[in-house]
Amino acid sequence: MLRKRIIFTLLYNDGYFMQSRNFRLQKVGNINWLERNYKFKEIAWSLDEIIVLDTTKQNKDIRKFASTVEKIVEGTFIPVAAGGGVHSLKDAELLFNSGADKIVVNSALFENPSFVKELVAHYGSQSVVASIDHKVVGGNVELYIGNGTKKIDLNFEDYLKHLAELEIGEIYLNSIDRDGTGFGYDFSLIQLTREYSQVPIIIAGGAGNENHLLEALQKEEISAVATANLFNFIGDGLPNARKHIINFGENIANWDVNK
Repeated sequence: MLRKRIIFTLLYNDGYFMQSRNFRLQKVGNINWLERNYKFKEIAWSLDEIIVLDTTKQNKDIRKFASTVEKIVEGTFIPVAAGGGVHSLKDAELLFNSGADKIVVNSALFENPSFVKELVAHYGSQSVVASIDHKVVGGNVELYIGNGTKKIDLNFEDYLKHLAELEIGEIYLNSIDRDGTGFGYDFSLIQLTREYSQVPIIIAGGAGNENHLLEALQKEEISAVATANLFNFIGDGLPNARKHIINFGENIANWDVNK
């Protein structure tokens, strides 16, 4: 059985990292601030993976973003997935050359599926993560692209079938409703997602404490939990959460994080 994973998501926006609530962003600090105040490279020992997403809405600079990814990768020694505004193999190659192990795609899944197929054919399914940003409104699932700014006219089941045809390697299932709230994850779409896809599911949006992470990892359908909550989970939060989850016997890697 594959080990489950704890993932930290960093939200990047034009040179700065952001705190998000329901996809409304607030500037926190640049990469030097992150390392100086939170010793991020030390905290990374408590993680299995990092996801870095470029949420810049206008004038995205893929080279500037790639340079930030390169700085994050340096000294972390764990897999890093990067995405946000990846529209070509050239963009993907730049991020891979900057140290990324996977590419995260969102808008291209809907707007340019031929590119996603090309990406999968070139780098393999294991290197491509499909990010699904969603809301549940009146029992109906609404899907969004473009950093949550553009609703797409497709139902959830059909979208999952579409992703299966693209042969992506993982699904990053992110709740806009729960994002940054600390109220816990939205599990309402997990069973349905598994019905239409057998790839690993990463759940994101809503984690506020270690018990939220544990609750999600205890679900058979979920392969990984992600949190982007800087203030709840940096400091002793991540090491303590990992110890808590290990103590409950969950199948995650157990190593000495006090290195």
